[in-house]
Amino acid sequence: MTIVSLPKKSASSLEFLLNDAGSGAASQPSGETFLREDASRSSENRREEAEAASAARDDSALLDEYSRTVVSAVARVAPAVVNIDIKQRINVPRGAREISGNGSGFIITPDGFILTNSHVVHGASSISVNLQDGREYPAQLTGDDPDTDLAVIRIDAPQLAHVRLADSENLRVGQLVIAIGNPLGFQASVTAGVVSALGRSMHEQSGRLIDNIIQTDAALNPGNSGGPLVNSAGEVVGVNTAMIRPAQGICFAIASKTAKLVAGWLIRDGRIRRGYIGVAGQNVPIHRRIVRFYGLPFETAVLVVSVEKNSPAQHAGLREGDLIVAFDDQPIGSVHHLHKILVGEQIGVSAKVTVIRHTEKLELSILPVESRPD
Repeated sequence: MTIVSLPKKSASSLEFLLNDAGSGAASQPSGETFLREDASRSSENRREEAEAASAARDDSALLDEYSRTVVSAVARVAPAVVNIDIKQRINVPRGAREISGNGSGFIITPDGFILTNSHVVHGASSISVNLQDGREYPAQLTGDDPDTDLAVIRIDAPQLAHVRLADSENLRVGQLVIAIGNPLGFQASVTAGVVSALGRSMHEQSGRLIDNIIQTDAALNPGNSGGPLVNSAGEVVGVNTAMIRPAQGICFAIASKTAKLVAGWLIRDGRIRRGYIGVAGQNVPIHRRIVRFYGLPFETAVLVVSVEKNSPAQHAGLREGDLIVAFDDQPIGSVHHLHKILVGEQIGVSAKVTVIRHTEKLELSILPVESRPD
């Protein structure tokens, strides 16, 4: 037998390799460790994928719920939304000619009263109403109030669907609203959006200020005027009235609380009775010392610029330069406040008007009369 001895150099190299292999085995992860880490990563990936799928399902469910809400609200209200066609005679240099227009409205009672905008039917020589089921009826003007841009017309028809007017005071910014109307002649068009702002004010063509206006981004177009603005429960919260043409997503509706009040007066009296006291006024600031001394709630008042002869104001003793700060114990901070009070039941009822004359606070008795029609 032959025994071979390795050279010392080879032996040391072999020892190094063996030692290096041993240390490598100790420092490198085993196959089992690799399998465990791979299983852990796979578990994490599956969990992330499951969470993503769940989120997608939640989003889909939310979209489905949103769609169902809009569909349900439209189904409740759309049968009561009508298309209004009008004809109007205007004078031109060569004589009179007839023009046509259209808008929207909605039935508010089962006996055929329809609420719409004043500017849709004002001055119309004839009015016709098209229902959702295709029926067409002539309509009569029941009442018209340009100062609030609201009007009521009536048709004589059986089996009419009608809407419910909700309390617009319960609206919140960001709440879902749906506009239904007949823009550009396309019947029963629906747009959805949110309440962008509440309590806006807007000047009407008559110059009066309408308050409690709802701002929404639900798209309105010509022909939408007079249609309902609806909440998710299918209740009317406003009457679509205007849009700002150069802007995108800025549209307005008259609050249902105002519409309900005005519609009641128009159905009962055919018009809104407004009081007259015979003063011309403007909004002015009050000196801070006077505000603090008398504890006034507003820092502005109505300055009496002129007093008409033989008017209730003259009989009451109002003078030019007086500052009206209250009427019938209700604080007055602007001409608009005074206009709001001088409506309906206040006519023909003696009231107390509070004024600041120079620095003295006076209380005068006044009897408003009904405003003369223009």
